[in-house]
Amino acid sequence: MVKDDRLQDLGRRVKVARTRRVLQTQGGGSGRGRAADGMAVGLRIVIEMVAGLAVGVGGGLLLDAQFGTGPWLLIVGFVLGSGAAFANVIRTARDLDARAVRERAAREAAEHDEG
Repeated sequence: MVKDDRLQDLGRRVKVARTRRVLQTQGGGSGRGRAADGMAVGLRIVIEMVAGLAVGVGGGLLLDAQFGTGPWLLIVGFVLGSGAAFANVIRTARDLDARAVRERAAREAAEHDEG
């Protein structure tokens, strides 16, 4: 019986230590880490938007030059590129929200295990 209690206590302490380590490596400890994470997210969103628009507009320009259709395929490419860019931004926002929920749940579990 005593051995089981000691093993359960050890398991709980290991779980708390792992959770703390995960939170520390993800920038959850300092304000500077959060600011860097915010800048990384902003840069990722900008790059995804520019890339989507560049592919759409570039493809439209190439197809217009190939088929001689004037600005029409450029316009279609711009619309499709914009749609792809916004879809990427929405996907990124959902991924970040899911990560924040997981981190919050891990932090609450660590606080619960400590208390």
